[in-house]
Amino acid sequence: MTQDSLVSLSAVQARRLIGERGVSPVELLQACIARIEAINPAVNAMAATCFDRALDEARRAEAAVMRGDPLGLLHGLPLGVKDLEETAGVLTTYGSKLYRANVPSEDNAMVARIRAAGGILTAKTNTPEMGAGANTRNEVWGATGNPFAPLLNAGGSSGGSAAALATDMLPLCTGSDMGGSLRIPAALCGVVGMRPSPGLVPDDRRQLGWMPINVSGPMARTIADARLLLAAQAGFDARDPLGYEFDAHAFTHPRRMDPAKLRIGYTEDFGACAVDDASRATFRTKIDKIARHVAVCEPVSIDMDGIDRCFDVIRAQHFVAQFMETYQRDPSLLGPNTRANYEMGVSMTLADAVWAHKTHTTLYRRFQALTQRYDAIMSPTVSVTPFPWSQWHPEAINGKTLDTYYRWVGLTYLVSLMTNPSLSLPCGVDHAGMPFGIQLIGQARADAALLDIAEALETAFAADSALGRPLPNLRELREPVEELKSIVTSPPVR
Repeated sequence: MTQDSLVSLSAVQARRLIGERGVSPVELLQACIARIEAINPAVNAMAATCFDRALDEARRAEAAVMRGDPLGLLHGLPLGVKDLEETAGVLTTYGSKLYRANVPSEDNAMVARIRAAGGILTAKTNTPEMGAGANTRNEVWGATGNPFAPLLNAGGSSGGSAAALATDMLPLCTGSDMGGSLRIPAALCGVVGMRPSPGLVPDDRRQLGWMPINVSGPMARTIADARLLLAAQAGFDARDPLGYEFDAHAFTHPRRMDPAKLRIGYTEDFGACAVDDASRATFRTKIDKIARHVAVCEPVSIDMDGIDRCFDVIRAQHFVAQFMETYQRDPSLLGPNTRANYEMGVSMTLADAVWAHKTHTTLYRRFQALTQRYDAIMSPTVSVTPFPWSQWHPEAINGKTLDTYYRWVGLTYLVSLMTNPSLSLPCGVDHAGMPFGIQLIGQARADAALLDIAEALETAFAADSALGRPLPNLRELREPVEELKSIVTSPPVR
């Protein structure tokens, strides 16, 4: 196979061919490195790389295949790990100048699982500082550009992973999600990003361990590939207070579903979220087409009053827990988004926290009653088309000023608070010709069923040019885009 044909293999195809000795893990990795070297300067998706170590692991993976050893789920597959995840022996900066030389001594629980499954860590992928914000830019690595238009936003905070997947630099990447950080960049770059149920993918580093808002999960180009990575990521770990036992067989053995039997409820905004009029119009056009493929596709309504303030308080608690010591030492050590979130948190009272958690519980129960009526709920994933990466965030939607920099991601953070598994599925392009994502929300803890539904819809979408996954023009991504590095003050230690 040529290098281009190797990198275009799905992860499922590549893993099967590795096991059949039809593809060499070494040649696959070399093809991925060549694609990274050719395309990354145009989108700046990568943070630290570890090519030499990865090549050594690929040679060992190939030897294991030739010996006939038992092979893990991800055996020989190159992958990217978001730069918020600790990786043993590989620079982990969290997109922060405080950690420009931070090389962890051990992998976190999720990374350890994917490496134990045979995945080959090839690179860290870019993220905003400490994951704060849905625009991937920081002073360590610079900004990540959208593969369809590199001066536009790739989303965040898993923007590096999304851009790497969209351009076939790597077959699999990890991401994490508080308010939409897996789903938003997936939607803006035309790939799949899944937010699993809290506790399904173990988190041994979350400081507020009982809080369900932060999760890690898979990003991929197809639902089948996302399922493969999630099967390796997921697992009970007693260090995660939210961890639980589950049927792993359901992730590796999908159920075939007939989309014509699906019952879908849809909403443009959950009655509570700011959505640009042009994006609403795009969503309505998509829904008209999707309705032809399913049994039921009907609008739903729900009262989510209080959801924004609820998210503000619960999110701020995480920033206080994580950054109190740094802020007290010197506030200027934190970037503007991180600092603003910390300051919001310390201004709140115990009464604010109690109100938020009571409201969270009320809204959760109301939302579950809705989801039980359908196989899945649909909404737009993102409220606006991609904007320039040099703009931190939209100031207004439909002429109405937003009261905080992250209010434009309400469609996803609302679902984060509900804890239901959710994902962004590529669904053609929007009014501006940029990728458009449908947010698909499953019933509580029904992650495997959500993947089954999504795979059925993905198959149906592929037959319709208006709904299928869009692809970037790689020929237009052969020249470096120097502007993406313009906010880097000095080179990091690799």
